[in-house]
Amino acid sequence: MTVTPLTSNARPSVVPTTGPAPQSIATAHRPQTPGDAPVTLTEDPAPSIVEAAAPLLGVEPALRAAAGRIAPLWPLERFVAVNPYLGLTDHRFGDAAERLAATAGARTTLPAEFYLDAVDDGRVSLDDVAWALAAHEEVTIDDPATFLAIVRAADDELEASTARVPSVAEVAAAVTGHDWVRLCVDRVSAWAAAYFDEGQAMWRSADRAASPYAAWRDEARIDRTPEVMGLPGFRATVRSLPADPIAAAEQVLHELGVPAEALELYLHALLLRVGGWAAYAARIAWDAGLAGDDDDSVVELAAILLAWELAVLRAEGDRGTSQAWETARSQLRMLAAHPAVRTPLAHRLVLQDAFDRAEQRRLVAQLSSGPATPSSPRPRPGTQAVFCIDVRSEVLRRHLEAAAPDLDTIGFAGFFGFPVEFVPLAHAHGEAQCPVLLTPAYTVAETAGDAAGTAAAVEGRRRKHHVRRAWKSFKMGAVSCFSFVGPVGLVYLPKLFTDGYGSTRPVKRAEDEGLGQWAIDHKGPSLDPTGAAAGIPLAGRVQLAEGALRGMSLTDGFAPLVMITGHGASTVNNPYDTGLDCGACGGHTGESNARVAAAILNDPDVRAALAAKGIVVPDDTWFVAALHDTTTDEVTLFDRALVPANHADRVAELERQLAVAGRGARAERAPRLGIAEGEPVDAAVIARSRDWAQVRPEWGLAGCRAFIVAPRRRTEQVDLGGRAFLHSYDWRQDEGFGVLELVMTAPMVVASWISLQYYASTVENRLFGSGNKTLHNVVGRMGVLEGNGGDLRTGLPWQSVHDGEDLQHEPLRLNVVIEAPIDAMNDVLAKHDGVRDLVDNGWLHLLAMDDSGTVSHRYVGGLRWEPVAG
Repeated sequence: MTVTPLTSNARPSVVPTTGPAPQSIATAHRPQTPGDAPVTLTEDPAPSIVEAAAPLLGVEPALRAAAGRIAPLWPLERFVAVNPYLGLTDHRFGDAAERLAATAGARTTLPAEFYLDAVDDGRVSLDDVAWALAAHEEVTIDDPATFLAIVRAADDELEASTARVPSVAEVAAAVTGHDWVRLCVDRVSAWAAAYFDEGQAMWRSADRAASPYAAWRDEARIDRTPEVMGLPGFRATVRSLPADPIAAAEQVLHELGVPAEALELYLHALLLRVGGWAAYAARIAWDAGLAGDDDDSVVELAAILLAWELAVLRAEGDRGTSQAWETARSQLRMLAAHPAVRTPLAHRLVLQDAFDRAEQRRLVAQLSSGPATPSSPRPRPGTQAVFCIDVRSEVLRRHLEAAAPDLDTIGFAGFFGFPVEFVPLAHAHGEAQCPVLLTPAYTVAETAGDAAGTAAAVEGRRRKHHVRRAWKSFKMGAVSCFSFVGPVGLVYLPKLFTDGYGSTRPVKRAEDEGLGQWAIDHKGPSLDPTGAAAGIPLAGRVQLAEGALRGMSLTDGFAPLVMITGHGASTVNNPYDTGLDCGACGGHTGESNARVAAAILNDPDVRAALAAKGIVVPDDTWFVAALHDTTTDEVTLFDRALVPANHADRVAELERQLAVAGRGARAERAPRLGIAEGEPVDAAVIARSRDWAQVRPEWGLAGCRAFIVAPRRRTEQVDLGGRAFLHSYDWRQDEGFGVLELVMTAPMVVASWISLQYYASTVENRLFGSGNKTLHNVVGRMGVLEGNGGDLRTGLPWQSVHDGEDLQHEPLRLNVVIEAPIDAMNDVLAKHDGVRDLVDNGWLHLLAMDDSGTVSHRYVGGLRWEPVAG
């Protein structure tokens, strides 16, 4: 199976494919930001936020267009990085920033002071600023010193000067002094939390059998809360609306008098008022699209928000709101036609481009510092270690290579080209162990040894599950809650102390919970497809194996031992724990993918079929699965009992080397974690994984800024500081450039999602982040609220990008360096509009590396490249 590239605002479609290639991804959309002071602008008329030349949209097309601007949000149990600008990447970065400033008052850069400090510190040069000025035709100042002087003299008051797309609730709040926006958001959020609940709540009032609008309408028609809160006639307004959400939206928009040319802009702004729940609904629509279905959850949410707008206007119209709304409609019409160009925004965009350019200079110089080619031909390595391209792997790979001179490391997407649904023991359904843009090709069930062992493990886990549910029901019961604490709570006291001091975990690891030690030691994936829906037939195994090996450019030169290393993170009391696991595995650890990959690649029948396809795996090569704990930098090898006896010494030596590398990686990460010099590093790092008060158990992918697609020899002697995604690729082995296409439409796009999620959570945490982690209230399995109400939060907590004093993730768009012929890269861009949008519209920077390992050319748009100065 493969996912067709996404273009514009299209949802993904899934189509069958043949051949060995791993699954393909691509995407589309884009945004802009704020700036500073009197700058001379060109005399060209300001562009329209909604393209002025575009035909006017009807209500239903406008609803769907606005819904397509909302990026999806995955629930906490599989929280993965998403580009929050996904619905806007068909715009240039600056245009999208303008739109976000107008629709949500959102920033797409940091304040000018941040960039000026970088200039003062020497990180950004005058040449960088001059280059950025040349790229912004709307700014006619050529001299960088003059530009910087103007920026320093100006008041950075972009937010105060930004014209916003108005809503009735905001207009009425300004007129009456009553916060109707907060009331609307709180009530819609409370309803959505009940409606979208996935089984966590003990009871639920919303009817999930009905569509979102129908369920809300049935409840709102009898809900007295808005009227108690001062909004008379709310129920009557709801009853007056049609049962069909599109018809209801048409009626409301007609009565509100929203100009036709501003429909999409206004609806987009409304959805961003509850951007978290809109994103959650967008994810439901996204999943439906992957399954070949349609879903209108976001459209129906927009209809609900429109109903609130009408209720406020009808209730408050006679108190001056109607007249104020008439004025606001004029502002809305002007915003949709010819918005004013704000100088502060132009300033900040120039500064952001200069900041990006300075980082790109440093990366090019860093890559040039290492030897382009090895000094002599390398003999067959003793071990090869395949790691996820995740930036955290870069640190451990460097230290492992230093500890093991005869070991080579390889970078590849962490699901290793094996997109499976993995069903744990005693579970009726599994989870997709692949990027969220894909659908699993096969289902693999977990077993524990033989049939008898599996049955016993399943029965034991189910029994413990039933006991736990009964215990939870007792604790949550109204009768027991007060009497529970005194007589029973003391039983928890010893564990409270051991958990608090980190000697035990508050909860068992999810993959081991409810299992005995025997089952934990013997569990693993079953590939046998006979007699069950789960399993992978031989033809499927061969296809997956060939695609994976070709994808990682590992088609010959196999070492005697090949370690396939997934990754996951150990944390406790952390709603965002899956966000620290493997995004390539759908927000899960890579354990099951690594074990499936090793089992398939060790299969003699698979190897025989691979040999017929030109990939000969030596008889003495053994694949072993492993898991890298990115919080502790400990690596665990699986299925040791299956390793042939003649590999035992090599495996033992590998474990020793991994222990040395882990200590080195922990020591390197310690200063960034705030571990004081002289403190026992290993103990301190490991303690963070068990500390339920720790808001920063590790830094995740904070700081990511480069994605390098090239043979490992180009980077193996370069310290990239755990800030680069490293994908192994040799274009000389890529006949027809099919692997290059997969890399540019899949891992490159996913890396841009990660980069832009961290970017957005840094520059605009209010809209695209989740605020203060210590104030979070978890909403079922869906997400968090900050405090006791408000919208569902998206993105990353502030503690994930800031250490309390300084940013740990700086706003930088991803630099992608690919060693491949430029014509081949252009062919991929020409074929995939969504990927081309990312590079043409400034969402990432694309650089070409030549055969000598030198970064030689920079992509400038329109399938054109320019030489990189030496």
